[in-house]
Amino acid sequence: MGISTRQYQDIMNEYDAARRRNYMAEQERKERVYALIPEIRQIDEQIARVSVSMAKEMLLKRISNADAKKSLQATIYDLSMEKVNLLAIHDFPADYLDPIYDCPECKDTGYVGDKKCRCFQQKIRQILYSQSNIEDAASIETFSSFRRDYYSSQRSGKEKLSPRENIENILSASRSFIESFDSKPGQNLLIYGNAGVGKTFLSNCIAGELLNRGKGVIYLTAYQFFDQLADYTFRRGADNAQTLPAFLHCDLLIIDDLGTELNNSFINSQLFLCINERILNKKSTIISTNLSLEQINRSYTERVFSRIIQSYTLLHIYGEDIRIKKAFSSLDE
Repeated sequence: MGISTRQYQDIMNEYDAARRRNYMAEQERKERVYALIPEIRQIDEQIARVSVSMAKEMLLKRISNADAKKSLQATIYDLSMEKVNLLAIHDFPADYLDPIYDCPECKDTGYVGDKKCRCFQQKIRQILYSQSNIEDAASIETFSSFRRDYYSSQRSGKEKLSPRENIENILSASRSFIESFDSKPGQNLLIYGNAGVGKTFLSNCIAGELLNRGKGVIYLTAYQFFDQLADYTFRRGADNAQTLPAFLHCDLLIIDDLGTELNNSFINSQLFLCINERILNKKSTIISTNLSLEQINRSYTERVFSRIIQSYTLLHIYGEDIRIKKAFSSLDE
């Protein structure tokens, strides 16, 4: 998905506006200098005459292209140095009449050769972050800030791994998900476990990494997700021009806290249609939930559960409630 055609055109319009703005600023500077230092106007006119004259000589083949280029460069250099000296005498910086660019690297075109400039990539990231619904969280909740020490190194209950060993495996699986996002399109994750064990934090870590790589990510709570689906479904009949919700075709959709919505037949049918559509189109989805696999099986239809079990990598996070740990930790400080 990345950005839409409209968003791409908006960025290109920004570059057009920047070039126009900077051109006007250049002209204002030039007129100011011409008024104060008439000799510089004469030098610019001389440079223009020499360039035209040399071009004519080359067209008439009175001089070789190599000789003409060498002669023209030498003449322009001498005249340019004369301009620089005049500017310095009148307390102007040497580059005062140089072209003005917001981005000198691409000269406000957005491209260096046939590659998108870094400034263009940054504009794309800003758009993707702003439409993701997790702009702030994804910049704070990162893999580097993920606290493994919140997970006990002691095994308990029936689990074969300690919470810390388990979370290390899950972090590794999450990084593999990111690294193979392009080479293995359509991967999906079901992140499940009790409240407060870091499911949303982990989802935001993954989202931030992919946003920084230029992927289109949309985060929705289960309530927001079904509310937008209902809005689309019931408005579609009245407005045939109603466009598909962006989350149906984004690179990565995150549905957080599945199971907190009011469940009914509509919810079940729409959930199946969405996850099935995204699977068929090889678009990745992450679902996080406090429900166990047994509870998911009971809460949703068999075909929803079957689709998730068959097409999603299951990541079970367990351990103590981190939010409670943080609360007690702040009391001790």
